[in-house]
Amino acid sequence: MPFIIITILLCVLLILGLYYLVTRIHRFSPFQRIAEKSRFLSWLAASIPLILAIIAFAFYPYEILIPALHLMAFFGVGDLIGFLIRKRREKSVRYDFIGGGVILFTTVYLAFGWFFAHHVFETAYVLETDKQLGADSVRVVMIADSHLGKIMSGTDFAEELERIQQTDPDLLLIAGDFVDDDSDRESMETACRALGTLKTTYGIYFTLGNHDKGYFNNRDFTEIDLRNALTENGVIILEDETARINDSFYLIGRKDRSYSDRLSIQALTEPLDQSKYMLVMDHQPNDYKNETEARVDLVLSGHTHGGHVFPAGLIGLLIGANDKVYGYERREQTDFIVTSGISGWAIPFKTAAISEYVVIDITTGE
Repeated sequence: MPFIIITILLCVLLILGLYYLVTRIHRFSPFQRIAEKSRFLSWLAASIPLILAIIAFAFYPYEILIPALHLMAFFGVGDLIGFLIRKRREKSVRYDFIGGGVILFTTVYLAFGWFFAHHVFETAYVLETDKQLGADSVRVVMIADSHLGKIMSGTDFAEELERIQQTDPDLLLIAGDFVDDDSDRESMETACRALGTLKTTYGIYFTLGNHDKGYFNNRDFTEIDLRNALTENGVIILEDETARINDSFYLIGRKDRSYSDRLSIQALTEPLDQSKYMLVMDHQPNDYKNETEARVDLVLSGHTHGGHVFPAGLIGLLIGANDKVYGYERREQTDFIVTSGISGWAIPFKTAAISEYVVIDITTGE
């Protein structure tokens, strides 16, 4: 019942927002000139962009919805600015300037968002530990949230792996959401074959995210097909399991928190030698308190996409969905890193973050 009520409220708000957009378009001088002859024709003309957008929405839902939502918000800001100018100068500003400024700002803002969603950056961290690693340093490359499909194809993923190969990784860790419901078998298999060609010192490890298992059973491959394609190309899947790396430190891959049978971090770490370095892959950054109390050394996560579209990340923090949205944090003896992801789910804009892979150099202080 609450879900139905929320859905109805959102639909009502969207309808009101669309009406608001039409009223803003109608204020531009060409439509006002039409209104001098016929108000009906002026409103009809002002509605044409909205009608075209609704038709396009059937084919490109997020490409239409996200700009529409931003226009609603920025037109609201534009109206506030116009009001403040009138109060201060006691003189109205021609709406064409305010409305034109809003459209220009929205276009530039979302153009940057499109760029950051479709171009991958390298982000580097250097961490130090007093524990032995079996080497002076270990280079870990983490990727997450490729969501193979709308934004990143299997071929795109393979090209990014060529860049990652140049970093000379000791470990490649894939922290979930490799695929989603928009993925197809061809992209999935292409990406897996590319993983099979990557050369590392200690291997490639993967832990599933909430999208990897699929939600709607509408893909042309199954979760078992995904697992087989990964393992056939040398990727080791960890699900509430631990791997001993170089006989010197532990890699713990946690089941995603969406699995009801997931083990606690305490259950996973209790049998381990606590003097060894413990590196954890946990797709969703949502168990920081317990992971800190378990005294693990490093936790790597994705899931948040760095907030993806502002202010989604802040909302996630406020409602307790995530302990962190992006970047590095240290709690007591535990380091936490959340990546914004090498790509993203469905929405082809990233206005709150970049797309990235993460290079982490862990060095020993002894």
